Amino acid sequence: MKHAARGETATTFKALLKGYRVRADLTQEELAEGSGVSVRAISDMERGIAKSPQRRTIESLAAPLSLTDEELTDLQKVAKQSRTQPIAAPIAAPARIYESPMIGILPADVDDLTGREHDLEALRTLAAGLLGGRRRSGRIAVLSGPPGTGKTTLAVRTAHDLAADFPDGRLFLKLRGMSSEPNDPADVLHLILRSLGVDAVHIPADLEDRVSLCRSLLQERATLIVLDDAGDEAQVRPLLVGGPRCLTLITSRQMLVGLEGASRLNLDVLSEDDAVALLSTIVGPGRVTRERTAAIELAALCGRLPLALRIAGNRLASRPTWPLARLVDQLQDRSKRLTTLTAGDLNVRSVFELSYRQLTPTAAKVFRRLAVVPAADFSVGAAMTLIEAEEDDAAIFLEELADASLLQTSPENGRYQFHDLLRVFATERLTQEETPEAVEAAENRLADWLVRTATAAARYFHPTDGASRPPVATSSFDDHSSAGRWLEAEMKNWLAAVKSVAARGDHQPVLDLAESMHWYSEIGGTANTWYEMFELAMNSAIAIGSKRDEAVHRNYLAWVQATLCDQSDEAAKMALRAWDAAVEAGDRREQGWARVYLSSAQLRDGNLATPPELFDEAVRLFEEADYPPGLHVARAMRATFWYRSGRLDDAAVEFDICVRYFKQGHGGSRTPVDDTTYAYLLLRSAQNLAALDSAELALAQCETALELFRRHGAAMGQGRALQDTGRFMRRQGDHANARRRLTEAVAVFERIGLTQSQIDTLCDRAALSDEMGDPVSARDDRERALALCDRLGRTEGTKIRDKLTEHLNAS
Repeated sequence: MKHAARGETATTFKALLKGYRVRADLTQEELAEGSGVSVRAISDMERGIAKSPQRRTIESLAAPLSLTDEELTDLQKVAKQSRTQPIAAPIAAPARIYESPMIGILPADVDDLTGREHDLEALRTLAAGLLGGRRRSGRIAVLSGPPGTGKTTLAVRTAHDLAADFPDGRLFLKLRGMSSEPNDPADVLHLILRSLGVDAVHIPADLEDRVSLCRSLLQERATLIVLDDAGDEAQVRPLLVGGPRCLTLITSRQMLVGLEGASRLNLDVLSEDDAVALLSTIVGPGRVTRERTAAIELAALCGRLPLALRIAGNRLASRPTWPLARLVDQLQDRSKRLTTLTAGDLNVRSVFELSYRQLTPTAAKVFRRLAVVPAADFSVGAAMTLIEAEEDDAAIFLEELADASLLQTSPENGRYQFHDLLRVFATERLTQEETPEAVEAAENRLADWLVRTATAAARYFHPTDGASRPPVATSSFDDHSSAGRWLEAEMKNWLAAVKSVAARGDHQPVLDLAESMHWYSEIGGTANTWYEMFELAMNSAIAIGSKRDEAVHRNYLAWVQATLCDQSDEAAKMALRAWDAAVEAGDRREQGWARVYLSSAQLRDGNLATPPELFDEAVRLFEEADYPPGLHVARAMRATFWYRSGRLDDAAVEFDICVRYFKQGHGGSRTPVDDTTYAYLLLRSAQNLAALDSAELALAQCETALELFRRHGAAMGQGRALQDTGRFMRRQGDHANARRRLTEAVAVFERIGLTQSQIDTLCDRAALSDEMGDPVSARDDRERALALCDRLGRTEGTKIRDKLTEHLNAS
């Protein structure tokens, strides 16, 4: 065989190689497996398409072919002779497209590209930067984003729009990166070279030689290259062959963070207006205009994802008699939503599955288990808990999901979130791939972690009263600022978690969380948040038969009803029931709080017939309980009663004692609650000072309170301080600043849902507008306040409504 291979037919490299392979009794596939050289390259060499492989390629073939040193030398010599022969000059005309499944004529442009104008302009600017530049290589842009966001559509539109800027051609290359068999870079380069006019017999077999030849041919050409559906950086790097006048657009679900020097466009879902506009272009503007509300809801159910919107639009376009509301009704069922979002060969689920199949097994587990997180966003800690991993490991898997565009990240707070439809898909995968027992265990672990961590975070907001347990740092926070950020970011999650824990009958964690949250409730959250929280705790206390805990949480509920919900009557009743439970438990402190909340409810109702003994009793109970913070709160309530009753000098003395107590430290570092309690007391004292004609001092105390509330993010306190400073400025004739403060107060009260306070402040601003000679603004504010009255209880709402109506009729 050796002599036959070196005979006349052995003068060509292809004959030598095939002879040695036949002698070794190897197929091309077996030779490829043994050498590491691709089957395609071996086939090209044996057919004479690749006549001049590099030395290292030949050396890789030597071992599986069992070549002697002499045979290897002969094979290398023949290959070298082929390399010295001149290569036919490539076609110098503009690049043509070689027909192949990987490379073809640029796809047709769409008529309804919507919501991508900014991104399109960015790519135009990038292309314009090539003109007259002195770059050594072309520009590269990576278009990434969740599946279905229209990356390929945008790339195709760009290629069509910029045709005049790239007269030497546009190449559209399908990399199939998300498929089970992505295209090999060497094969793609082979096709680029064919499209550039290189005859197949002159294309090198070696990858690096193909890269070099592509670069040399594109060095002076103005060509736009689209690399569609890239799998990873390794697949893309050899294909970055554009010269200084070339633009390469890469579409990928991966972010391809390893590519240096690339511009990046991360496509997100469309805005609501753009999503509805896209539906209009597909369905017809008339149908959308007639059912505008249904169109907005349809866009939301499609997650404003372009692919889902096109599918929904196509279904409706093919059913012209259907109202949009009919498809909305079908999509309401989350378990069938992805099945409904199918139109012909367009299928949202299959697009998601392509990305899901690329994940590592643990990342896939994280992805599907994150579907049990109650809210839209979550932290590394949630992922850590769901898969019982170390935090650093969980962070790695979340980043893998983010790089694959299956999760979105928030650079501001380091949290992650699902796209709406991807969350539905994750829920499907969880149901199909894991047992109900495993899912329930993961849900319980997450709920327990959220409740436990929220309890620890809230302890950072207890006063330094010597009675509260000191806070404990966790991996999620280590001071009151980071604890506050965690509580705010995770609020929907921990509130849902405590409901879950209560529902399964695990009552003690519910009670611990609620008691821990009492002081934080004056700083963050909304009225609904705290009503739900403390009602859950009250029910848990009743369930386990703890009268002391029942008293605690009935007291907290009375505070919510009186302070946040404007329900004075209900608050008074709740405080009386808290008193009964506290008496039965023999708890002096809770008895004192019950009297405080009862008197607070009655004062808010404007009831000056409250027995003065009620305040004295609260003071006495806190003295007996040896609880100074409660004692001074009760004294401040008594001072407020004296102020309302006209005993201004007595009130001033009492307020002064309380202000000095809360201003000073009481052991340990001051907490936000120490500052906010002091600030609330300053506001109460300021009202009394203003009544004593000490307006300047009153305003100064309000400004100090406002600064403290702002420092700690206490929204309710900010609203109160803004309202009071606005009122005092109005009395002093500073109308412009008064209006500014009242306007800020209205916005704060609206944000946190304090309807009564919002109405009161609107009325204050209306009265100010009357004084400023602006009857139009005054009427607008009173009409707005009147519209809010229906949110109040029947008694309160009726009183205010009648008063506002009288004002409006008079104007």
